[in-house]
Amino acid sequence: MQLEDYFDFQSEDDIRIKGHRLGIDTVLEPFLNGFAPETIAQDYPELGLEKIYATITYYFHNQSEVEAYLQRLRQWQQQHYEQSLQHPSPMAERMRKLKAQQGLPSAS
Repeated sequence: MQLEDYFDFQSEDDIRIKGHRLGIDTVLEPFLNGFAPETIAQDYPELGLEKIYATITYYFHNQSEVEAYLQRLRQWQQQHYEQSLQHPSPMAERMRKLKAQQGLPSAS
């Protein structure tokens, strides 16, 4: 089995772990923040250590490309977060109103 066989390359900005809806960032972000593969496996037992180690190995074999991928993903997430604050969904608006009525602090 080749390393790339562990992943679904849906697009340049969407690499998922094969058989799951999880992106490689699900494993790499905690790993890059100092979490051990075994700790990540506790949070995502459906992946198993083999896929977690394959993801980490893929990162080390393609570090500059994966770093760029993760940076684009972080920027995309930040943009969508900022848009959601500027244009909240009707459900978010209802929740803010309910919190205000109950005297609870707002998240924004």
